[in-house]
Amino acid sequence: MLRRVFNLSIFLILTIAGWYLNLRFQNPDLEKILYTLAAITAAYFVFEVLLEGLIANRIEDNKSRYTFRKTTDLLFFVITGIVALQIWLINPQALLVAYGLVAAGVAIALQDVFKNFAGAIAILMTGIYTVGDRIEVNGKTGDVIDIGLFYTTLLELREWVDGDQTTGRITMLPNGYVLFNTVNNYTKDNQFIWDEISIPITHDSNWRKAEKELKALAKKKTAEITKIAEKEVRRLQQRYYLSARTMSPVVFVTPTDNWIMLRIRYVTEAHTSRAMRNNLHRSILSALKKHSDIRIASETLTVTNI
Repeated sequence: MLRRVFNLSIFLILTIAGWYLNLRFQNPDLEKILYTLAAITAAYFVFEVLLEGLIANRIEDNKSRYTFRKTTDLLFFVITGIVALQIWLINPQALLVAYGLVAAGVAIALQDVFKNFAGAIAILMTGIYTVGDRIEVNGKTGDVIDIGLFYTTLLELREWVDGDQTTGRITMLPNGYVLFNTVNNYTKDNQFIWDEISIPITHDSNWRKAEKELKALAKKKTAEITKIAEKEVRRLQQRYYLSARTMSPVVFVTPTDNWIMLRIRYVTEAHTSRAMRNNLHRSILSALKKHSDIRIASETLTVTNI
């Protein structure tokens, strides 16, 4: 808040200085400078001091507060720019020409900057993703930690690290990508995704017992998450066309030439999917080890000497 008050004080001093110079020298350009400084000062007071400085601090949710502040910053720059053009180009025809020239200049010389800025508007206004979401855009996956006017900052996932874990690198993603690429959002409107674990067992194993054991184990480990996910799905059905479906774990059985593949499909929280997978793997290995009629299969190779 002190920084905003300091900046406002600077703008006020510049505005007063512009008023004094215009009063003394009576120059049309000085008058325009005065009006421009006054517009910037007024806009800064409204958007940065009142809206962002006072109202934003009363918003308890961190994500909502962040989005509100980013929106006020964007409105400050846009409105200030429009007012400045109207001050310096009083003739409406000249104003239209100026807008046309600016648009043409941006399209030709600054097309990437314009696309990124337009992407920022689309992100903030439509909620394609927000801070905290896990997204995948143009082959890059990460958790959104900041949305700027031109770039989105991601905490990178995957790459050389397995299991949706962070690599530690910070990725700067141009906002313009959202206008021309598919955006996969893992956490938009709900925090849950489906995951699968594949367990191969030998053909002479009691696969029915294994299927029952794995299903019971998955239900036990995901019981709490499943209840929350069911509530989220009911809420999604009110917003989207989403057919009714069970969220309980399911085991699919697929026989192959080498083994019988058991695939456990279950719901998990997107940000902790690897922890859940690790927990289930440990429990499955411990549980199957207790049954002598269930053996985990492995690929074998027979070598014949001639």
